[in-house]
Amino acid sequence: MADTETHARETFLTRIASKDIVVGIIGMGYVGLPLAVAFGGAGIKVLGFDLDAEKAQKLNAGESYIKHITSERVTALRQQQLLEATADMSRLSEPDALLICVPTPLTKHHEPDLSYVVDTTEKIARYLRRGQIVILESTTYPGTTREVMQPILERGGLKAGKDFFLAYSPEREDPGNLDFSTSRIPKVVGADDPQSRDIANALYGAFVPKTVPVSSAATAEAVKLTENIFRAVNIALVNELKVVYGAMGIDIWEVIEAAKTKPFGYMPFYPGPGLGGHCIPIDPFYLTWKAREYNQHTRFIELAGQINEAMPEHVVRVLAEALDRQQGRGLNGARILVLGVAYKKNIDDIRESPALRLMELIETRGAAVDYYDPFVRQINETRDHPTLNNRKRIPWHIEELSGYDAVLIATDHDDIDYVEVANNSRLVIDTRNSCARADAPMRNVIRG
Repeated sequence: MADTETHARETFLTRIASKDIVVGIIGMGYVGLPLAVAFGGAGIKVLGFDLDAEKAQKLNAGESYIKHITSERVTALRQQQLLEATADMSRLSEPDALLICVPTPLTKHHEPDLSYVVDTTEKIARYLRRGQIVILESTTYPGTTREVMQPILERGGLKAGKDFFLAYSPEREDPGNLDFSTSRIPKVVGADDPQSRDIANALYGAFVPKTVPVSSAATAEAVKLTENIFRAVNIALVNELKVVYGAMGIDIWEVIEAAKTKPFGYMPFYPGPGLGGHCIPIDPFYLTWKAREYNQHTRFIELAGQINEAMPEHVVRVLAEALDRQQGRGLNGARILVLGVAYKKNIDDIRESPALRLMELIETRGAAVDYYDPFVRQINETRDHPTLNNRKRIPWHIEELSGYDAVLIATDHDDIDYVEVANNSRLVIDTRNSCARADAPMRNVIRG
């Protein structure tokens, strides 16, 4: 390592240790805002960037727009001058570290859409200065940091690992999980040169209990994909077993509860109406796409994706058949209430939520669909579900449930009284086993 590189590395490490740095976080959403709160909680000043000026204004006013991040925490960081937000990207030269937390969705052909990463990297390149570190946190395929970001950042003549530093550290957010907040989850860190890895490792080590340095950025990128592919494949397995066992008259939930008593060799996963969130429905396809470049075929992963994507159609079939058996009618002209539209319990995040797909499928069959979710007042505009844009939840009146032909439980929020739901509904299709867990009467409940 050259003397200048050694000096730059040691200077950066010294400043991290004394918390004499500014961390810039680009994308103040479900990943970026918790990360900002974690750094701020460790006494490190954060400058948050977001193209949505309204988000920046709210944060600067001490307001949070994410359920599990309280406004009190944001206000406290503002009062300590540890958090500022802006929509002005010309300030990207100010922070010492720039962490990218932007979406990495799929195209309609299930190919990676890196437009947000590329656009952000190009903005950084305009203001990149010597001595900064750039770290990508967004989930992506192995090689993105080196093959996509590094050439853009080096266009101005600065070289990675020498003039500036470059690393990858995958986000591991689990919104709504009170046991594992951002500052309590070990952080994987990878880079293609030792000085970048050392700096990134020290940076995250300032607030997490443990860092896990790996040999390259591509390895760290692969770690994130592996974590989410593991979950996607196992969820697909239990979703398939639910359908198979259901045809045999066997309750998959009872099977899982009994199987998980084995103290070794088994880990419980649970079926549902489909996959939701920004990670599990999307990330596996980043690897399937990249694998083709190496003439490799990810048949197992793709099959799991097909099974999980088919679950909303299965649930709608169960709903239609139950209406026919119980009420002698199909979905056409029926009134259906979807209970829960967030992609998982106790959060307000609707990204890739299977509930949205369920609502669309039911409406295409001629039914009228309302929804209620205690955390989602309105379905904001989405790219994939335009017919649902700006739809508002109904008021919650338990006595009005009997006016619906069926209630479909898509998300099992704890704030719902499932005993009351079962007692006041003509028919309940429960995709989450919520009613059984609540010891509700099951006479009108079908687990879908």
